[in-house]
Amino acid sequence: MASNKHTYELTYIVNSVISDEQVKDMVSRVTAYVKENGGDVIEVDEWGARRLAFPIQKKRNGYYVNMYFQAPGEIVPRLERAMEIDDNILRYLTLRMDAKMVRHYEATKSKRAAEAEAAEAETEEA
Repeated sequence: MASNKHTYELTYIVNSVISDEQVKDMVSRVTAYVKENGGDVIEVDEWGARRLAFPIQKKRNGYYVNMYFQAPGEIVPRLERAMEIDDNILRYLTLRMDAKMVRHYEATKSKRAAEAEAAEAETEEA
């Protein structure tokens, strides 16, 4: 029986005390984990280092990463377990996107692309 792929949004916070190279390695490891287990990564959006709303493990800052991917449902508990074990990931949240969320994501993505094209055209005119 083939398993259906669902669309997920994963947001996680990496400990900002580690070096930039280690943060990039962490992001690539999470992305690779999804790909190795039958998932397709749609987009990885790194928001960067930001102040946390409240301290987590006595830390005030974290490096935020937002990832959209399609994968079978069995991957999510294993991915979350791997993130739970890793001491450099402070928090994570995985959401399964329903049809309305997918439409909203695609609409905002196309809107950002149109804005980028307009800004590029404006730069060329100047």
